[in-house]
Amino acid sequence: MAQVTMSTKSLRIRSTPMVLTLALIFIASGTILAQESAFAASMRATLIEPAGIEPVRIEAARIEAVSPSPLVQRPDLPEGTHRFWDRDNRILFATVGAMSTADFFVTRANLARGGRELNPVTRVFSGSTAGLALNFAGETAGSLGISYLFHKTGHHKLERITSLVNIGSSAGAIGFGLAHR
Repeated sequence: MAQVTMSTKSLRIRSTPMVLTLALIFIASGTILAQESAFAASMRATLIEPAGIEPVRIEAARIEAVSPSPLVQRPDLPEGTHRFWDRDNRILFATVGAMSTADFFVTRANLARGGRELNPVTRVFSGSTAGLALNFAGETAGSLGISYLFHKTGHHKLERITSLVNIGSSAGAIGFGLAHR
């Protein structure tokens, strides 16, 4: 298989116009936004008066001090509900992430030693480390998304059960993977 290499000089030559373009965009947009009041003053100073037409007067915007408003208290939640990112969910979601990470490492180690992926969905992604990581990250994100869906629809027990089922399945996969090394 032929290996393609690119010299750093050609990389610099190709990326220089893009970097310069981005720099000009950022500089120009920052300059325009920072100079709005100076722009109005310069327009007033350089106003050209054609014959027979009254000049247009541009007034500078007046900025008035506003007194700070008091802090707004959120209303109490109805009985039996909770915030989505409460303490219990944070613990559950951290555990889901940790178990998914551990499952990834055990699965990857077993595949590197010649093992075979038994989960037909994960088997599709097990051809590369990046694909396998994408699978487990998607599993974690899906679990959080389903929990959020249950939370928004008022099914708070199912919201917690979703994370518990994911933790249990990951723990089972980790145990099976460690037992069959």
